[in-house]
Formats: sequence, structure tokens, C-alpha cells
Amino acid sequence: MQQQSSNTGRAAANGKQPIVNFSGLNHHFGLGDARRQVLYDVHLAMYPSEIAIMTGPSGSGKTSLLVLAGGLRAVQDGSLNVLGREMRGLCAQELVEIRRSIGFIFQFHNLFESLTAIENVQMALDLHSYSTREKRDRAAEMLAKLGLEHRMHYKPSSLSGGQKQRVAVARALVNKPRIILADEPTAALDKESGRIVVNLLQEHARAADAAIILVTHDNRILDVADRIVTLIDGRIVSRVEVGETNLICEFLRKCPVFANQSPSELTEIAQKMAYEKYPSREVIFHQGDPGDKFYLIREGQAEVLIDGPDGLKLVRTLERGEIFGEMSLLKHQPRSATVRAVNQLELYVLGRDDFRAAIDNSVSFRDQLLRTYAGRS
Repeated sequence: MQQQSSNTGRAAANGKQPIVNFSGLNHHFGLGDARRQVLYDVHLAMYPSEIAIMTGPSGSGKTSLLVLAGGLRAVQDGSLNVLGREMRGLCAQELVEIRRSIGFIFQFHNLFESLTAIENVQMALDLHSYSTREKRDRAAEMLAKLGLEHRMHYKPSSLSGGQKQRVAVARALVNKPRIILADEPTAALDKESGRIVVNLLQEHARAADAAIILVTHDNRILDVADRIVTLIDGRIVSRVEVGETNLICEFLRKCPVFANQSPSELTEIAQKMAYEKYPSREVIFHQGDPGDKFYLIREGQAEVLIDGPDGLKLVRTLERGEIFGEMSLLKHQPRSATVRAVNQLELYVLGRDDFRAAIDNSVSFRDQLLRTYAGRS
């Protein structure tokens, strides 16, 4: 679901502070005539326990974003806050301190060929005050969770590509970091191994209150995401909150006018909807206003009022999951009533152009709307 005005998300609404926060971030490669911009005005906040999957074509800036978030490259322009610290302007030692709380999963695993699997994983613990026994036990436990208990004493040259990738995942997770940055973590894995990895990442996000950013083209793992962020030509073009999208589809499916929509049509509509919040007694729109939005109630109640000789008259109370505002858009007419929040009201909102595009693209949708609301003012 698109965010209204900023990508605050549901976690922000619950009072949580972001673990990673990009704000107005721009980045370039090269100098002079060879200077090329790869990231444009990026705004993205990642919250505790949240998994974001980042998609987009090759060369769109996804890996550059991960590298900046991990403190592996200096911030040039804009703001990047990681674990409560502004990354721009930090010295090398300060960046090292922050990287201790970050787990990296690189696309090409980057294992040390001279070390065994368990020794590669133990390296992530070397900067911390664990005993040799504790480091070994923790590394062995993490490798076992990834099905590598029988391969932990093998060097990378004796491991398959998928086994090497799982060792890299174990190395990233063993220190229980607050942030995981993963570049194609399941690309070298079969379906079963890939599922083990993403389930472990999901478990880690919840247990450690961690934020995880996964760059991937693997459609098999989209179900673990809380958000799907699409990056094209260095710009974030959409951010879809998966749980919210499913909730919107559930609401829409129960409305007669959407009953015949396919799951893909409902999902497309849901992903274009924004979130708005109104306090008790606030007016959403007045009778006679031009119609510019379609509304779906997420939480709370709204009252529909008609302006008559004796003032406003209550004609209906709308509940959670009900829609309003569609007929003004359908008929290209001003609002026929005033709608006001009864209590704190949360709404999903679709703009006029997106609403009209949805009905224009679906003859059955348009016909069903007109049949259902024939004669409604």
C-alpha cells in the first residue's frame, strides 16, 4: 500500500522509531564528465521486526542502497540514520562500530577459502567478548539450523554453491544483529533450502526486533515481506505493505461492487490506496465538494449527513469495511452528502484518476457498480 505523505508505515503509527532511515538520499559514481547519479531523493524508513523486499531491474540502485545502509560507502548527499546515528560524516572507526550490529549476506557469499565453514561463521563473533567455546557453539548451532551440521568442518572448495550461500547466511545471523542486509540471499538455493533461509530470517526479525532488507528477484519468497519496495532508475516508485494489501483485498471482496473482481485486479487496486487518519468529529468532505477520492473504512465509524432545511440530518452510519465516495467519481458530480468521523477514523483512500482507471480497465467492474448503485444519489 502506498504511504500518505511519507513512508511511516504501521510501525510508525504504533510509536516505533525506525532502525534505518533514508531521507532525501542522493548518490553518484564517478567525477566530472563521467559523474553519474545512481540514487535520486530516496526516502525509506525501516522499523523493528520489519522485512522489506526490494525489487527492480538490474542497475536500478538496489545494491548501492544496501552498501550505503551498511556503512560500506560514504553518504554524499541527504540523510541516512542507522540505529539512531547519522551516518553522514562519520569517521572510519565510528562506521566499524555501527557495522558490528549489521549482518551482511552478499550475492557472492565472500567466504574465506582457507577457513572451514564453522571458522567462517565464527569470524562474525571475533569482535565480541565471547569465549572460544561460546563462539564455536553458537556457530555450530546456526549452521545446524541451516542443515549444515555435517558440513561445518569443510572448506568452501568442498561445498556446493548453495551450501556456501547458507554458510554466508549463518555468518550474518550468528551475532543476532539488529539489521540484516541481504543481496539475493536465495539465488543459489533450491526451493527447500531457500524456504529454510527465509523462515530463519523471518524468525530472526521477530525475535531480535530486527529490520531486514532483502534485494531479490526470487518470487518464491515474497510472502515473508512486510513491504515490497520497487526501485527503478535509482528512484523508489512504489512501497507496498503486504499485510495491509491483504486486508484491503479482504474488505473489497466483501463489497458487492468488487465481488467479481479477480485477485490480481483487487491487489492492483489495493496497492494504489493510501492511508489517512481523522480524529473524532472531523469532516472528510462536505456536501457539494468536488469528488476527488474513493474511501474504504479500515477502523472506526463515519456518519453520512444530508444538508436540509433544518440543518444536517443523519441518514446512515458507516462501519469498518464499508466504502463511500464512489458515486461522485462515477457520475462526475459533486458530493451528495457530508461525511464526518464518529470516532477516530482510519481510511484507505484511492485517488480519482486511479479509481477511474480501475473501472475503465474492467467492464464487469463498471457494470457491477452501476447495477448495484442504480438510482443512488
